[in-house]
Amino acid sequence: MNVKKYIAEFIGTAVLTLFGCGSAVAANTLLGNAEQPIPLAFSTLLIAFAFGLSIVAMAYSIGNVSGCHINPAVSLGILVAGKMSVKDFIGYVIAQVIGAIAGAGLLSVFVGSTATLGENGYGAASALGISAGIAFLVEVVLTFVFVLLILGVTSKPEYSSVAGLVIGLTLVLIHILGIPFTGTSVNPARSLGPALFVGGTALSQVWLFIAAPLVGAAVAALVHRYVLTEKEA
Repeated sequence: MNVKKYIAEFIGTAVLTLFGCGSAVAANTLLGNAEQPIPLAFSTLLIAFAFGLSIVAMAYSIGNVSGCHINPAVSLGILVAGKMSVKDFIGYVIAQVIGAIAGAGLLSVFVGSTATLGENGYGAASALGISAGIAFLVEVVLTFVFVLLILGVTSKPEYSSVAGLVIGLTLVLIHILGIPFTGTSVNPARSLGPALFVGGTALSQVWLFIAAPLVGAAVAALVHRYVLTEKEA
């Protein structure tokens, strides 16, 4: 068993959660303390780039060890696409969840509170006040696009040198759209970690941010495997 790749996934997911969710906490705190209003779009961009750049940083740090999934939905997509064993999938998901919990825990120490840690939500917990049904649909679609891109760009060896950058920028794009709706999950581990510390509404709603990304990832993998992949003659 190659333990190094599980350790890499732990580190990567912890970093993503700490920096991505941490940027959300920091941006919202700064906006709340500002004497003059700052457009919500500005904080959205800050958070979106924090998540995207975290992916870029980790892709070029641990990508050669584990592939830098740092997301159970991504691992599921790769499993369904036939590019990963069930054993590794289980190991990756366990490492990712523990990493997200560690990242959220460290963030709570940084801010000295568990009142908010960049958790996801719908209804009153959503900037747009969307319903659970719309939130589920948003997360499925966003994760579908994200995982489909990952499967596409990583299937072409000639793109290997820029894959991390492309994936990171795509995550920025996804967050720009998704933050006003759900805070953007597309990653069950990233959602579960903060929710466990925040509790309350965040924890009661986290099921959606576990289920919807997994559905979106599975559909993306099936489309990639049976529709977009050319069969060898």
